[in-house]
Amino acid sequence: MRLASPRWLSFLLPLWCCARAGRAGAQAADDALLQAREALRKKDAAQLAVQRQALANARHPLALWADYWELSNRLQQSQQADLDAFYARWPGTYVEDRLRNDWLLELGRRRDWANFRIEMPRFRMNDDREVSCYQLLTQQLNGADVRAAARGLWLAQRELDDGCQQLATALRSARQLSDQDVWEKARSAVEVNRPRVARAAVALLRPALESEAGEALDNPARYLQRRLQPETVNAFELDLLALMRMAASDPEPTAAQLDGKWAATLPVSLAATAWAHVAKQAALKQQPQAAEYARKAWLLWDKAARAGSPPPWSDDLLAWHVRAALRLPASDRQRWPLVQRAVDAMSAAEQKDGAWVYWRARAVMARAPAGAEGDAARTAATEKLQALSAQLSFYGKLATEELGNAIVLPPTPAPLSTAEREAPRAVPGFNRALQLIALGLRSEGVREWNFTLRGLDDRTLLAAAQWACEREVWDRCINTSDRTREEVDLAQRFPTPHRALIEARARQGGLDPAVVFGLIRQESRFLTDARSGVGASGLMQLMPATARWTAKQVGLPYTPDMINDREVNLQLGVAYLKRVLNDLDGSLAMATAAYNAGPGRPRRWREGATLEPAAWAETIPFNETRDYVKKVLSNSVYYAAVLGQPLPTLKSRLGRPIGPRDPAAPPPDGNLP
Repeated sequence: MRLASPRWLSFLLPLWCCARAGRAGAQAADDALLQAREALRKKDAAQLAVQRQALANARHPLALWADYWELSNRLQQSQQADLDAFYARWPGTYVEDRLRNDWLLELGRRRDWANFRIEMPRFRMNDDREVSCYQLLTQQLNGADVRAAARGLWLAQRELDDGCQQLATALRSARQLSDQDVWEKARSAVEVNRPRVARAAVALLRPALESEAGEALDNPARYLQRRLQPETVNAFELDLLALMRMAASDPEPTAAQLDGKWAATLPVSLAATAWAHVAKQAALKQQPQAAEYARKAWLLWDKAARAGSPPPWSDDLLAWHVRAALRLPASDRQRWPLVQRAVDAMSAAEQKDGAWVYWRARAVMARAPAGAEGDAARTAATEKLQALSAQLSFYGKLATEELGNAIVLPPTPAPLSTAEREAPRAVPGFNRALQLIALGLRSEGVREWNFTLRGLDDRTLLAAAQWACEREVWDRCINTSDRTREEVDLAQRFPTPHRALIEARARQGGLDPAVVFGLIRQESRFLTDARSGVGASGLMQLMPATARWTAKQVGLPYTPDMINDREVNLQLGVAYLKRVLNDLDGSLAMATAAYNAGPGRPRRWREGATLEPAAWAETIPFNETRDYVKKVLSNSVYYAAVLGQPLPTLKSRLGRPIGPRDPAAPPPDGNLP
């Protein structure tokens, strides 16, 4: 017997069918967006146009992205009317501003200055150096004096781009760039290992010089050996470029040449700069002679200054003079004077960096005479440390502890009101960003999110961060909360996803959970599917070889696909960190450096004088690893508070002084990957 259906089912059935159809339609539209992105990657213009139209027909909230991809893909063939129509379709959005950025670059390459001048005032982000160079070029063509701004942009150019090169060419033709400006640019390019940029700069002086610069940069030792009696300014400058390139490969023989053949040949200002770069390269290689090379550079700098030609040195070069000094033994009388002198020579903006505020204050205190004579210097240094201690940073904590104070946590902000919590959820940019991220288009989602954050106050930032936390988009949660200035929510900045699992794995592996949380925050921002450009994966960003080796050590049957399993990734990451920690005498500073750069490097970096751990960390030669160590250890202090542990000092995290391994200690594990 067939049972009769309840009458209410007859009403629900159409609703259920409509909902199912709606979900299917939304899924089809999402698929169309992903197909459009793939078509862009393959440069399949026809398929991209088809998917763009499908998304427009479906009125998909992310249709503007396919529209952007389709137009940007044919930008070189587009006209101003195409762009104006796009701007009208998507006013006020990220893609409108992004396409305007792209179009301004295209207009600059076309030398279409009339339309460039119309477009430029509408560009909101205005964060593209090449666009800024084109803008200054249009002003220069109109007769404006842009020398100061143009010179700064051009000197900051790291890659060879059309906009800044055209600007420099125009200024040179108008005699608004001096020969010394050009040589300073060439030196700055060589300093950051951009020989093509250096050659292009030298060509501004005389095209024939470009090939000579190429010889000096491509084979500096042969070039220097061939030169006998340089007699012109240009010849001396090319010699300096060659010496800089030679020093980058091996500082010692370069120093020998500067002490020998070139001692009486180079003008004193160029000789000072050559020694300064030899010192930097020796400091990067952690050679013990680095500080002595820096001392020679400064003696020549003083001589050049007395003659009225003090050479300009970059902030980065001066930073390496500080680091060369920090690697001297604490008893060395040259240590603190070199630290202070190098910091004092930095630009005003660079001197405000927490690292240099801290080390200069330490230098001033160390050099201040005993008693009343040194009170003024000590007071000034103390005031600098007190101001720095307000920062929630590695050096902010060190400054606090140097003053003998305990770290004080920022007050918890007042709870967000319902209206405050709901406000970001009504903003289309945030919604689009989260939808893009959910679809796997993380790069686009992050850019959309960050564009939408512009100009928000602390309370709105906290509300946006909270929404990202609730959606478990942890990188946006953390990075958004990090932007607040006055109101600091530690629970947002230092969230604890997967808390029970991470705490259990950390304790099983013999590690403090706060340290593991601090490391994961820096490694992956708690994104379980995070993958780096070099192939590291998962919460703890394990390399495949490291995961395979560690699994073997702990007796875990392992296949490559397990690296992204949350529990396996944690187990192996914790086990590996514990092994490098044991291998490096229990030093968290060295162990975190090993986790980032491999265990062999911290073993080398510990050689030489025994250093306080903060100085050791500051002199790590890799920018990424140096920043990583400081942030992981600083994070771990705050995570201790968030996890309800007693608040540790940062100095206790840094541990005891770091120096050569005790010969009586067990040998290092040569099998660690």
